[in-house]
Amino acid sequence: MSTTTVKTTAAAEPSPAPTATPRAPRGRGERGLAGSLTSHAVLIVASLVALFPIAWLVFLSLGPDKDDYLHPGRIPGKMTFDNYAFVLQKTAFFDWLVSTLVVSLGTTIIGVLISATTGYAVSRMRFPGYRKFMWVLLVTQMFPVAVLMVPMYEILSELQLIDSYLGLILVYCSTAVPYCAWLLKGYFDTIPFEIDEAGRVDGLTPFGTFARLILPLAKPGLAVAAFYSFITAFGEVAFASTFMLSDTKYTFAVGLQSFVSEHDAQQNLMFATAVLVAIPVSAFFYLVQKNLVTGLTAGGTKG
Repeated sequence: MSTTTVKTTAAAEPSPAPTATPRAPRGRGERGLAGSLTSHAVLIVASLVALFPIAWLVFLSLGPDKDDYLHPGRIPGKMTFDNYAFVLQKTAFFDWLVSTLVVSLGTTIIGVLISATTGYAVSRMRFPGYRKFMWVLLVTQMFPVAVLMVPMYEILSELQLIDSYLGLILVYCSTAVPYCAWLLKGYFDTIPFEIDEAGRVDGLTPFGTFARLILPLAKPGLAVAAFYSFITAFGEVAFASTFMLSDTKYTFAVGLQSFVSEHDAQQNLMFATAVLVAIPVSAFFYLVQKNLVTGLTAGGTKG
């Protein structure tokens, strides 16, 4: 009797339900499906917004008439590269290219050299007035171009540097050096001072330490300074149009103005020239972009 009752009760009891496997916790930085879709959608929209002006400029440059930009719907039926052929063959485009590269690369080389030595000296050496010196460099950025135009013209006239590449390079360096010196001074501060001491122990002079040990570690900072100096000289208009008098010495920014007169504007040629002008800048950016995206503390030592 008791045995039968126990067996019946055991048979009547339900078996335990299988427990659900707990979901693994989401790792740090991992997103769910909704988060991934949202981030990709935002990135796609941002990319389209950034690329649209460039694509639109290229599209307008293919219109053969100067008023096609007013009626862009008519361009697809008559696209042509005649604007590019005209700019390359019947304008001083290559003279503008040479002038722009001479001025831009000259400003980059001289500006980065002065900025690097200035930033390193202020970062490592404690001479009287070194703090005030950096503030003086910063104050020079407060004056607008209109205020600096007349005194700079007088100085260049006294030095007989009007309508010369060197004069324009020096003017651009006066704009680029203060900012780049501040930039590189901050970068040199992040490089351990023990590297300088190791150089002195090995018998290097201060300049040898700077050239052989510090500069290789400062490539990201130097790349940013070089890119800023290059862009400053490449796209500036006011100084170039004032100090350069010869048509063959115009930079791209000034040469574009030749397509606009008092009663007419050849917009189609301006669009084509603008597309061609963007090629050197893109090439320069490609050369330095690896260092531009590198962290400013890259190359530092640990411990």
